[in-house]
Amino acid sequence: MASNYAEVLLESALGAMHSLGLEPDPWQLDVLVGKQQRLLLNCCRQSGKSTTVALLSVLETVGIAGTRVLMVAPSLRQSRLLFRIASDYLSACGMHFVKRRTMHEINLKNGSLIACLPCKEETIRGYADIHLLILDEAARVPDDVYKAVCPMLALHDGRQICLSTPYGRRGFFYDAWAHGGDDWQRIEVPVDQVPRISADYLARVRRQMGESWYRQEFCCSFEALEGLVYPDFARSVVPAGPVPAGRWFGGIDFGLRNPFAAVWGVVDRDDVLWLVGEHYARDKPLAYHLQHLPRNVTWYADPEGAREITELHCAGLTIRKGDNAQRPGIAAVRARLENGALKVMAGACPNLLAEAQLYRYDPETPNAESPLKEHDHALDALRYLISKLDWKKMARMRRGQPLEDAPPPGAPDGTGGTSAAPQPKPRKWLSIYNEALWTRIG
Repeated sequence: MASNYAEVLLESALGAMHSLGLEPDPWQLDVLVGKQQRLLLNCCRQSGKSTTVALLSVLETVGIAGTRVLMVAPSLRQSRLLFRIASDYLSACGMHFVKRRTMHEINLKNGSLIACLPCKEETIRGYADIHLLILDEAARVPDDVYKAVCPMLALHDGRQICLSTPYGRRGFFYDAWAHGGDDWQRIEVPVDQVPRISADYLARVRRQMGESWYRQEFCCSFEALEGLVYPDFARSVVPAGPVPAGRWFGGIDFGLRNPFAAVWGVVDRDDVLWLVGEHYARDKPLAYHLQHLPRNVTWYADPEGAREITELHCAGLTIRKGDNAQRPGIAAVRARLENGALKVMAGACPNLLAEAQLYRYDPETPNAESPLKEHDHALDALRYLISKLDWKKMARMRRGQPLEDAPPPGAPDGTGGTSAAPQPKPRKWLSIYNEALWTRIG
């Protein structure tokens, strides 16, 4: 009986692809008839992965009444592209299956549904009772969105298919592929399994784009990106354990549409910074973030967020302006990475580690001094923190800067001790700009 059912599935899949003018590759048939519960598709560019899962969504919804399929992608444009392919296949099968069609949903007469959504954690929660969840470009889907959509499968223990080309060693897709064990079935489709792409084209893009980019886009390799600002950041991760004794410090990078990011930890007696926590969230008010920030921490924040600093100060946090000089700050973080004075507890700062795998200089500008302004929110928070911890070690002239830039009494002095009160002329020290004495509220 099982053998007959498998044969029917295979014939149905072959017939559907042939009717659409497609000649399936062996791996595509595996996806269409395999009934995998949790499947990772690590496929090169132009391999046909979107075509395969779009056709699968049509076969499932037409063949099994009441099937609900949800397509999720990093952007609405991407999810609608996959949705449009499925819609075109439905049209080719005959419009008599369709009851109602909108830009984001197709309702079938048998009660089935195909819907598409972008990656927005706050709006995606409205869907439930999903039988098949498809995550397109899964390597670029944020972890918080992935965690929000997984419970949608709980009622029916629904199927989950994640398809993507690799995007660095980051995120849930890489973790599932590398460390997911038997929870996942995996299909890898490098370019040598796609005869439609010519060898001449591949040789040309390999010369133009470089070896690392080519391996990631066409060989299914999870590459560390070229030009990383902190290429050895992963070496700072240590097994989780007891938190050392010391003083607590943290850094904050403000954001609303961009993430609000905070990292914090302990500076021990040997001047080693142990990061033990992070908070990372989008589209949330400052009051929400305040609930997730520990109170026993001295915070150094983005100096451009003067209003946010004032509000958090009034709410009871010990918070001061960070140092926004980018190049010296990056040098200070690198120095701690090189001398082992920065440790990250395993599992404590996943977003910080993910950004470190992506934060890079522009590969098209070989001598660029400033990194690309992306994937930098938790790393900026860390930079504000370390810039203040190590202000005496930073190789730059501080002449002419206001004294508010000096660390307050009791802050780390960068040598393992703490700073004393500044000793300039008394009248300058008793300045309205000296936040060691008071904090401006305007």
